[in-house]
Amino acid sequence: MLVLLAFVLMAGTGSFAQGNSTLRIAAAADLQPVLPVLIAEFQKQTNQKAEASYASSATLATQIVNGGPFDLFLAADLSFPQKVIAAGLADSAEPVPYARGTLVLWARSDSPLQPLSIDSLRNPSLRTVAVANAEHAPYGRAAMAALQKLGLTDTLKGKLVIAENIAQAAQYADSGNAQLGLISLTSALTPRLSSTGRYVAMPEDSYPPILQGAVVLSHAPGRDEAHQFLTFLLSTPIRKQLAERGLKAP
Repeated sequence: MLVLLAFVLMAGTGSFAQGNSTLRIAAAADLQPVLPVLIAEFQKQTNQKAEASYASSATLATQIVNGGPFDLFLAADLSFPQKVIAAGLADSAEPVPYARGTLVLWARSDSPLQPLSIDSLRNPSLRTVAVANAEHAPYGRAAMAALQKLGLTDTLKGKLVIAENIAQAAQYADSGNAQLGLISLTSALTPRLSSTGRYVAMPEDSYPPILQGAVVLSHAPGRDEAHQFLTFLLSTPIRKQLAERGLKAP
């Protein structure tokens, strides 16, 4: 892993290329509140255009394996980048960890379940909880693992509102289509959700670490630019920004 990281960092040494083509990033849905400002900063520093497409990690991995036109894959875990590697489409033998996600429980400020706590999941009046699809979204897997650890799987089985990805799970909770949401800290810290609700972090020992990984696509026309962006993402100033927006260092 250290050798791989060293390679990635070496790829970005020296001045950044002044690319004319647009760097195409396949980005996990939990990055939607975070990545636009980082892309803007990257473009300002490098004069390299970049754009991101957001979806669940599973959806993006499938698109890439089926020939989707991306240069860089930023997933919400390591397993989906590994599928891209297994398909022979990445230029590295392992994903590069770039962040660690946090699962939180969120509810609107006007919810009768306030003040919010983990015990809100045991409240008899609870009717609906939004979670991301565990088959498609790493945060969905984390949510289901946490419910199992807390002994709530059977109790909440009929109360789960399944979203395609973590961004949609946050929308369900924010709109009131679900009373609670098991969502990413990146979503909970957005101006919208910060103003309309409150969150509590799920116990870290209740779910496996959400270690988020990246791969550069081996035959992508923007391969060099993808390495530059990944180096940018791993830099100390950007890691600090990621932490402020809900993504810890890996």
